[in-house]
Formats: sequence, C-alpha cells, structure tokens
Amino acid sequence: MARVQIRLPNAFIDSLDAASRVLETSADEVLEAGTAVVEPRMRANLTGAIGRATKNPSRSTGQLLAALGTTSVKVNNKGNHNIKVGFAENRRDGRANALIANVFEHGRSDQPARPFLAPTRSQTHRGAIEAMKAALTARIEQVGP
Repeated sequence: MARVQIRLPNAFIDSLDAASRVLETSADEVLEAGTAVVEPRMRANLTGAIGRATKNPSRSTGQLLAALGTTSVKVNNKGNHNIKVGFAENRRDGRANALIANVFEHGRSDQPARPFLAPTRSQTHRGAIEAMKAALTARIEQVGP
C-alpha cells in the first residue's frame, strides 16, 4: 500500500482562510456592483419604450418607471445570495406592474411589442459580469499575499 502525505505551508493555509472569509462577506458588495450596471440601463430602455410606436398619445402615469428598483441582497435556504432588478408591486389601481411590463415587452393584439427587458439583458450581460469581477478582485486583493 502506498501512502502520500502532503503538507501545505501555514502561510498558504492562512491566506486561503482569509480569502474564504472575504468571499463570504463580499457577496453583497459584488452583487450590488452588477446591479449598478443593469438598473440604469433598464431604466433608460424602459423610458425609451414608453410612448414609442403608439397610434394614440401615451397615457403613461409614470408608475411603472417609478416602481423600477433593486431589492436588497437575500440569502435563500441553500445559502445562495440573490439580488433582483425589477418592479415593486402593485399599482394604485391594483394591477400588477409585472403585467404592464409584460405587455410592453411582448405586446398584445392591439399593441405592438416594445421590448426593453431583452435588450437590457443583452446590453448589460458582459458589463455586469466585469463589474462584479472587478469588485471581487478588489476585495480579494485587500487580503494580501
């Protein structure tokens, strides 16, 4: 029987432990860096979609745009950190903002689609990932060698 024993230097083990602590404490900051890229672009795309391609003058009340925002970071039962950019519910008339956003995105029989979600996703995907990488790298570099 062969037997192998690997001994790691204490400094390496200590730096792994420190990096692990940084990763646990920086999830919120990293996710918020990503949403800082997504939310402004979504707001701009929604603003451009409101009133576009309509036969009649826009009847926008501004409620959908005002409801757009970012949630706080939440941890689910599996330990995953989540943050969402979306719409607060409900409107003053009781209708769901998600329904209104869906009509904008996909249209209906008497209203053409005015997508703003899909373009936001394609426009911000790389930028959000890069912003999160940069935030995480900055946090890890604080740990030091």
